[in-house]
Amino acid sequence: MIAPLVPLKFVGQFVSGGTPSADSANWDGDLPFVTPPDLNGLDGAQISVWERSLTGRGAGESSVVTNAVLLSCRAPIGHIGVTSREIAFNQGCKAVIPEDPVDLRFLAYSLVSIRRALETAGRGTTFTELSTTELSSLVVPWPDSATRSRSADYLDRETREIDVVLENLRGLSDVLRDRARVVQTRSVFGLAIGQRHSATDAHSPLSGIPDHWDRTKFGYDFTESTERNGDDPPGPLLSISEYRGVELNTRTEGQQASLDISKYRVVRPGQLAANMMWLNHGGLGVSSLTGHISPDYKAFWISDRFEPRYVHHLFRSSRYIDYFAAIATGVRPNAQRVTKTVLDATPVPLPPLDEQIRIADELDEATVRVDAMLAKVADLKALLIERRAALITEVVTGQKEVS
Repeated sequence: MIAPLVPLKFVGQFVSGGTPSADSANWDGDLPFVTPPDLNGLDGAQISVWERSLTGRGAGESSVVTNAVLLSCRAPIGHIGVTSREIAFNQGCKAVIPEDPVDLRFLAYSLVSIRRALETAGRGTTFTELSTTELSSLVVPWPDSATRSRSADYLDRETREIDVVLENLRGLSDVLRDRARVVQTRSVFGLAIGQRHSATDAHSPLSGIPDHWDRTKFGYDFTESTERNGDDPPGPLLSISEYRGVELNTRTEGQQASLDISKYRVVRPGQLAANMMWLNHGGLGVSSLTGHISPDYKAFWISDRFEPRYVHHLFRSSRYIDYFAAIATGVRPNAQRVTKTVLDATPVPLPPLDEQIRIADELDEATVRVDAMLAKVADLKALLIERRAALITEVVTGQKEVS
């Protein structure tokens, strides 16, 4: 039987979020503080991971809910998670609290089933945002109480099985990337097969390199570029990902009109671009694109003693990631900065140029193979996610009856 549609305003209450001031007394307490990225990929599952937390004082400047469905209402719209514990959230989210806590799971699944409608209901020119008024007017499938409970139980079982497979696929992706890092580190430092990277190498990154290789320091061969956008940016906005390096930034699509990009840094093909607060996570790489990057990033010209492709693999190796983690400073684990002065003093191996080219060729080929395998895994994940969403829609709308 097809489930009747009911406006959300008859199903639950709505709470908007807020962000406390930057005062340190508000932060790093015991209360989870959820933002839209923390909801990404949950599709109605329990919220179990968050980047930041609040103190009791900070909670007074935010919004705190229990037994609620959290929905991202901007950048982007439609990420959905459930919390049965006390949790705070920012203005990028809204909470929907069902009249009966028993309906919490079904409400989440119902919102997942109308994600397209949620996205379409967003309004705005600078960026789209889903208002409480628009949200409360949307309709969701809402069968009788017994059917809601039965459907939620069924979907919990079925989606749990899909989630296990998805988690295994994520693990496979991690294994592929980890093995690629091992090969990368061994190659760029000229280590023999079986010669392993150890924790002590984090403080001595050049240990074990071949005797005929020269040594230099970052500041001798990498010169910071001071080129800025001005009023005529030379290309698109770029970002630096942990796995791929410099790439097109798609996370702020539709919002760039609001950015003052006149002070953004220009990066050119062959330059090394670096996020100085993310070096210990692989946040750097040699660009193949012309564009602009955040003013908090840096771009460096590479001396002709280095093959740029070798440099790309070198500084993204696990040995340098560990080294950057050891020299970075800062209180927050995800905001530890490597200063320019410290980076300039970083020891760097300098193999003969022909060896750099050979190493880069080998690693480029290996990267293509790993990327192909990762693409296949990503395709499988996409199919499973699509099937999960379709199953949720079939069940909550009554197209698929469950016993």
